[in-house]
Amino acid sequence: MNTPLRITAFAAGLAAAFGLALGVGHATGSGDPSPKPAMAGHAGHTEESGGGAEHLPGGLQISERGYTLSVDNAFVTAGSPTDLRFRILGSDGKPVTAYQQEHEKDLHLIVAPRDLSTFQHLHPTLAADGTWSARTAVPAAGEYRVLADFTPAGAAEGLTLGADLHAAGDLRPAPLPETGRTVTVDGYTVTLGGDLTPGRSGRLTLSVSKDGRPVTDLQPYLGAYGHLVALRAGDLAYLHVHPDTGAPGPEIGFTTTAPSTGGYRLFLDFKHQDTVRTAAFTVTTDGAAGAPAPADHQH
Repeated sequence: MNTPLRITAFAAGLAAAFGLALGVGHATGSGDPSPKPAMAGHAGHTEESGGGAEHLPGGLQISERGYTLSVDNAFVTAGSPTDLRFRILGSDGKPVTAYQQEHEKDLHLIVAPRDLSTFQHLHPTLAADGTWSARTAVPAAGEYRVLADFTPAGAAEGLTLGADLHAAGDLRPAPLPETGRTVTVDGYTVTLGGDLTPGRSGRLTLSVSKDGRPVTDLQPYLGAYGHLVALRAGDLAYLHVHPDTGAPGPEIGFTTTAPSTGGYRLFLDFKHQDTVRTAAFTVTTDGAAGAPAPADHQH
């Protein structure tokens, strides 16, 4: 779906986590853009551990609830197109071949580097034998996280699994990109309102304008007028939330919860004039946009 500059150590399954980076993508989609309840991701479920329950963010585990993410080619070369192939294995070790659609797709795949400098939201193709494949290329050398967001057929709820992807090449680590409350992408201006507060639900609004005029004719993409993916710096915990408003712009509202203090990258996908674009923000849970993440979260 998206190509350059984009992120999210998760967009769905954390019961809270955020992060954002800037990028542009191309894709088409349609659906019912009516208001939908905010979602804390498919992976933010309760895990039974010993005698108590533990809430884990999505994308932090390669295996959960009997399902395992198995990546065929975990070693790639930066800048070279490759067919990223993987399978979701059930508790019997066999590939899962049937899924429930979520937001018009059977599975959503996020690819992001550890420094959250780029972001890709892909929709792989499923073969009859249960193998998923997506044509992609990572832009730079380094360690990446692959996050699969899906709901197996017959399951009561979805989940997000994560695995590492290693890209060979000239590695040049960098801290989180600094942004303010406003970013631009392909001539569009996107302004962020609201703050993230650890452990407490809050509302974020993102307003889209072009050439100084509010955009009021956003197109539905994957069943909504906007999709927000948030990744937490340091471990790429994934949170995928959806709009709590149904108007086609200029403002798109989201309700979510940050799981902890620290730096996050927020990636907003929006569609206008038949093209999907991604606007990315760096935020901290103290509510300040543009501030670098704490030193122990930088890579």
